[in-house]
Amino acid sequence: QLLLVESGGGLVQSGGSLRLSCKASGFRLDYYAVGWWRQAPGKEREGVSCISSSDDSTYYGDSVKGRFTISRDNAANTVYLQMNSLKPEDAAMYFCAAEQIPTGCSLNEYDYDMNRWGRGTLVIVSE
Repeated sequence: QLLLVESGGGLVQSGGSLRLSCKASGFRLDYYAVGWWRQAPGKEREGVSCISSSDDSTYYGDSVKGRFTISRDNAANTVYLQMNSLKPEDAAMYFCAAEQIPTGCSLNEYDYDMNRWGRGTLVIVSE
């Protein structure tokens, strides 16, 4: 069974940091591009960051550039999202997804098979 599980969310003060994890089981995550999305109540899902499988190239949404960093640990079969300088507007449910994309990565959620999405981890940022 292919499974992605997000963890690391929680309550943090504005300006603080969190590290989210996206752990895969049942498949090797290093063969896949991985993306992170977030969705706040009443808002559309927003692409946050992604990392390629071919050369670990990365891409960030404009709202998180310079504050968030995506990375892989292949031995742990996990992709991380380090989030620094958190703002109240970063509060959301964060999801990861994986897809075999030949080059680069994508923040278009429709490029990812719906069976390779996690259930999310909640990030709350207080003022």
